[in-house]
Amino acid sequence: MNYYVIVPDRIEAIREAMVNGLKQCDCLILNGGTGLTSDDCTIEAIEPLYEKKMDGFGELFRVKSYEEIGPAAMLSRASAGLIQKKVVFCIPGSNAAVKLAMSVLIIPEIRHIMSHARK
Repeated sequence: MNYYVIVPDRIEAIREAMVNGLKQCDCLILNGGTGLTSDDCTIEAIEPLYEKKMDGFGELFRVKSYEEIGPAAMLSRASAGLIQKKVVFCIPGSNAAVKLAMSVLIIPEIRHIMSHARK
């Protein structure tokens, strides 16, 4: 099943979208709001709800991003974790970041990740 919604940069709106998405999907990818500006609040909305955080995702994302864009990669707060035995990824909103996260990290490992999340 697919779930797609655009929400404003507000913690409550992001959490509501995530809750609705988890009712329909086993994997959610939240795009945008992971930077350092005052309106970037995806991480604040989602990370406190992780039952288990997948630290390696954010670490690897920043390493791979560093290879592409250099030290500016440190500005990303990309993260992932499990909520209700479902995986949630929070990735930056730029096209390059989405392509990197999806093609290099998420798609190659999603079956493996989901098999662990469901246990």
